[in-house]
Amino acid sequence: MRLPGLRPWSDDPLWASVYDWSVEHPIAGGALWRVGIHSDLRRLHDAAGELSLLPAGTRVLDVPCGGGVALRGVTVGQGLDYVAADIAPAMLERTMDSARRRGLEDQVEPRLADVGNLPFDDASFDRVVSFIGLHCFPDPARAVVEMVRVLRPGGVLTGSAVLNDTGIVHEPLRRVGRLAGLIGPSCTGPELLGWLRAEGVRDPVLELSGAIGYFRGVKG
Repeated sequence: MRLPGLRPWSDDPLWASVYDWSVEHPIAGGALWRVGIHSDLRRLHDAAGELSLLPAGTRVLDVPCGGGVALRGVTVGQGLDYVAADIAPAMLERTMDSARRRGLEDQVEPRLADVGNLPFDDASFDRVVSFIGLHCFPDPARAVVEMVRVLRPGGVLTGSAVLNDTGIVHEPLRRVGRLAGLIGPSCTGPELLGWLRAEGVRDPVLELSGAIGYFRGVKG
């Protein structure tokens, strides 16, 4: 069952605009994150900011790219080969609008893709990022398999997701998100770490910030 009047991410709902706006407005957006999900927005900014340290020629996969919030970490003239992938054409349009506003369109290639069956060769990316995305997928375990598959040995996978084991205080968020079609089955922190290790990710780490878990690991 889905709540009436609410649309999933694939339909470019109002929720997508609210999320994008919150990320780009640290003061007001940060307050919204603290009150709504007890999370520190600066943690997302720091994770995206790591992209600014990547050298020219680095091949990056951003999945799901959503409205392109991870692009805040990319700099003009950096020379990345940045593939923005999403299952929703509306989200790809949002990402490319963001790339143009930031002067990054020469680095960003939009690709329509299903994370459960990514249309990329094995070991074809140096970095895979998936911010606020894993909980949206219908099969998060399969998504982890695919994201690690396309990552080269020594490459880094980093991302964040609303997890199922962050406490009863966040259960209303998860319930409403599922009724709205915005959140899928998701997973617990231990499940996520287990999936990463099973795919050969070395010493994955997971840090909690309210309802959200930030994960990171290096492919062996």
